[in-house]
Amino acid sequence: MTYTDITTQPPIQIVRHAHVCKKLNVSSAKLFDMVAKGQFPKPFTIIPNGRAVGWLEGAVDEWIMQRSSAALGVMS
Repeated sequence: MTYTDITTQPPIQIVRHAHVCKKLNVSSAKLFDMVAKGQFPKPFTIIPNGRAVGWLEGAVDEWIMQRSSAALGVMS
């Protein structure tokens, strides 16, 4: 990949727990429950050996799109 390829791509964003809850319109407890049940992707550690975790915003958006596509498929 060349330097110009990198600059034309949108920046990678890491989103934290509160942002994901807001984006999905769910409580913190519900998000933890969804992750524990394998219904939502597990977060990753942002800094090795650190406590802070997050999700790639693109992965969260992809999960939302998959859910909406599945719902639309059921409705038709």
